[in-house]
Amino acid sequence: MTWRQVFLLSGFSALVLMSMLREGTTQAAGEEASEDAKQKIFMQESDASNFLKRRGKRSPKSQDEVNAEGRQELRADELRREYHEEQRNEFENFVEEQNDEQEERSREAVEQWRQWHYDGLYPSYLYNRHHI
Repeated sequence: MTWRQVFLLSGFSALVLMSMLREGTTQAAGEEASEDAKQKIFMQESDASNFLKRRGKRSPKSQDEVNAEGRQELRADELRREYHEEQRNEFENFVEEQNDEQEERSREAVEQWRQWHYDGLYPSYLYNRHHI
């Protein structure tokens, strides 16, 4: 046998051995994955029977159902209260800014009027004006 044939034969045998090992590990991993998937998809028999039992419309609610509904209502009320409080705060800030701007404009207007009508006397009131 030549060296080329020995090299090809050893390479081919290594390839076959690697493929056999890979199939063995994937089968084991596949079985474990399928068990995990079954546990995630399917529930216990007791849980399934409880899930399928439906309460009639006239039958009383269990305490757990009443408690869960109460918690949902409380959470909804809390979210609603937070939302309205935030809206009120934003509106109050808006109104305060508008009032501040209006006050600034009126103060500037009064100041301009006083500068325009100032007659050199202090205080510059109309009753201090001297008419000839």
